[in-house]
Order: sequence, then C-alpha cells, then structure tokens
Amino acid sequence: MRDNPPAAAAESDFPVKAGNPARRALIVAGYHRLADLTRATEKELLAIHGVGPKAIGVLRAALAEKGLAFKE
Repeated sequence: MRDNPPAAAAESDFPVKAGNPARRALIVAGYHRLADLTRATEKELLAIHGVGPKAIGVLRAALAEKGLAFKE
C-alpha cells in the first residue's frame, strides 16, 4: 500500500507558510517532521523539486524556534 502524501502533509509539523508543494515534496522525499530536516543541508533540500528558497527560509525559522538547524 502506498502512502498518501496529501494526507501525510496534514499530519506533518511543517509550517503552512512553507507552501503545499514544498511540504508534499519533502514528505515524498522521506522528510515527515521538522526534526527530520536536521539530517539534510539546505542545498540538498533545494535540489528537491518543489522546494524553493522561500520554503527554506520558512523552514529555517521554524527549526530555529525549536532550537534546531539544517545540517551544515
């Protein structure tokens, strides 16, 4: 059975301001929670189709609020 990305997007803790295309793309790429993003660099995430600079900025701020950051 295949995961349903739109349903999974509703269950993630990614900020809505990151945009639906970016949130869906991250989930399809295997990132389901903000904490999962700490194992990837910004460059790696930007290589995912649907994830752009705006989404990275929103996600960076959300990670910082939790005391987390992207991988260096």
